[in-house]
Amino acid sequence: MELRQLEYFVAVAEEANFTRAAERVRISQSGVSAQIRQLEHDLGATLIDRSGRRATVTAAGAVVLEHARAVLSSAQALRRAVDDVNGLIRGRLVVGMVTACTVTPFFDALAAFHLAHPGVELVLFEDNSDRLIEGVLTGSADLALVGTAAGTPDGVRAMPIVSERLIAIVADGHPLAGRRGASLAEIAEFPIVCLPPGTGIRTVFDQACADGGVKPDIALQASAPGAIMDLAARGLGVAILSESMAVPHRERLSVLMIDDVETPAVLALIWPTTTNPALQELVRYGRTAFGGGT
Repeated sequence: MELRQLEYFVAVAEEANFTRAAERVRISQSGVSAQIRQLEHDLGATLIDRSGRRATVTAAGAVVLEHARAVLSSAQALRRAVDDVNGLIRGRLVVGMVTACTVTPFFDALAAFHLAHPGVELVLFEDNSDRLIEGVLTGSADLALVGTAAGTPDGVRAMPIVSERLIAIVADGHPLAGRRGASLAEIAEFPIVCLPPGTGIRTVFDQACADGGVKPDIALQASAPGAIMDLAARGLGVAILSESMAVPHRERLSVLMIDDVETPAVLALIWPTTTNPALQELVRYGRTAFGGGT
């Protein structure tokens, strides 16, 4: 029995799928299957039921899962204790960021950390904010840059970076062009171009519409703010973004405040309430890069 076999087994049990588990532990699906079969052989019991569409743990697997998590946790604690004694920072950190992230200080923090601690493997991925927050809560991600409709999501530690109101953006020639502001109801009279559900900005917008009894026509969605700008510039709808996103495009587009939406969209770094030395150090670099001190 090896620690990696337990890690693979936990991944399959939690993902309920061999393919997703393989992506999570970063080896081939056949490799995951082979190691789990070896673990089952060593223990003399079937741990995963493969007969259905989902990979589910058997009764024996449920017992092993509890102990496997405990063993892996103890192994990580042992490694951290030795590293603390030796003054080393090493390991692997999984870092998430909102799709199409262009926040330069975040990249600066990652680069500075990597230069100072080359022994720590950084794994970077993009996703929408809802899934990033879930990843930090479940432990599949160590740190994430997320957009939220609140300052600090429940169950995590957070460092708010940007708090901005929503704005509407339209092309020249649009009926709303040239105005300084408009109500949510006025904006919703036109097709809307916005980020997909699960993003902080979309959450704020959807909640404001629900609170105001407004039913917008979400005509187009895109994950990248730049794409949303381009769609609005071509007259395909009213873009909904945050204030800073519009700065590079003010010369070619008309920007309006949404007068009756005061709830801000918040961009924040989030991480678990319990940390290891590597994560603590990365958070410190993040605080420095964003001017939050050390």
